[in-house]
Amino acid sequence: MGTILDYLKEYGDYTWEEKPFSDVDSLILSQFAYLKFDGMAPEPEAKQPMTTLYDLVNQKAYDHLYADERYREDNTALFLGMYRSKRFGGMKIGNYVNHIDLERETQFSAVTYCLSNDLYYVAFRGTDESIVGWKEDLNLAFSEPVPGQLMSVEYLERAAERIPGEFYVGGHSKGGNLAVYSVMNCKPEVRRRVGRIYDHDGPGFRPEVKSQSAYAEIESKIHKTIPRSSVVGMLLYTDGAYRVVESKTLGVAQHNPYTWLIDQDQFHVVEEIRAGRKFMDEALNEWILSLNQEQMHTFVDTFYQIVLASETDNLIDFTENWFRSVHKIGAALKEVEPETAKMLIQIMKKLFEILSANARERVRSRTEIQKERFEEGISQLELLFKQP
Repeated sequence: MGTILDYLKEYGDYTWEEKPFSDVDSLILSQFAYLKFDGMAPEPEAKQPMTTLYDLVNQKAYDHLYADERYREDNTALFLGMYRSKRFGGMKIGNYVNHIDLERETQFSAVTYCLSNDLYYVAFRGTDESIVGWKEDLNLAFSEPVPGQLMSVEYLERAAERIPGEFYVGGHSKGGNLAVYSVMNCKPEVRRRVGRIYDHDGPGFRPEVKSQSAYAEIESKIHKTIPRSSVVGMLLYTDGAYRVVESKTLGVAQHNPYTWLIDQDQFHVVEEIRAGRKFMDEALNEWILSLNQEQMHTFVDTFYQIVLASETDNLIDFTENWFRSVHKIGAALKEVEPETAKMLIQIMKKLFEILSANARERVRSRTEIQKERFEEGISQLELLFKQP
């Protein structure tokens, strides 16, 4: 078994006629959307033809493609594997958009691929390394659409004007959420032309968001895949079909597409996500849906302030400098208004109540220990807010 990089080595010389488009191909294109095509691929308003992989290799700004330091080595291998293959070597890229708006807390990027004369794929980028992208992910828990979701609908409808016939839409992480959202809210004439929707470990939607859209109409077109210890992909995903893919790593690191295992030319599928992870996912979803709009805004905004207190603009630096920023994070907590602090503590207590109630049926012997540890943490949090 291998990963998408091994898949490219083993099956990269198969044409689309010899081996039809698959879920693995979709994950490759979804990950490829994380590359930074700024200044290299034509934007929607541009009149020049779509860019080829050969064009990208020969541009002076070629190295900028790998500006996302999280996956520089793997993304380089991905690009070169695609470039050298028959399957993706002739791919064209266009309609590139990359928009970051700090004031509106929006990070949105999308690109359109032409794989052959009759095979097009619209890819939405997932959360990048920016703090504002992470904040927008949290905002998905609200019932009202975030700016990125509204932009996805506009992008899809404009992209469809340049695509003949049927096409596919997809993305990884938040990109998967945007793929589904754009199709279930676009014009009916565009929606009918979407053959498949690929959601690779993307968050779901609150019930009221789905009920106010054409979700029921497109549900059968959705190809949802999640890793065995999925966290992001099960967020607000309370129903619907999905396939579970084995990963070569553990925990939340499985969200990384480069860890997903492939057996020959297909994902290595297992029966279900891990029992402990499923228990936590169900509890988190119950907790999120139990909070009202004010509570959700309080929770998300407060923790966003805490992250900003580390004085960084991306999650890589935040993680690396965590210990050096502890005192700044503590200071940010003390600056929270008393009423907000009180609500935050109540929100955290509600999460424990749900976890505790659900745990009684599964891990009775651990419940009291969990309760003691949690209540100790809450007490410390309350003391922190009371300090001058």
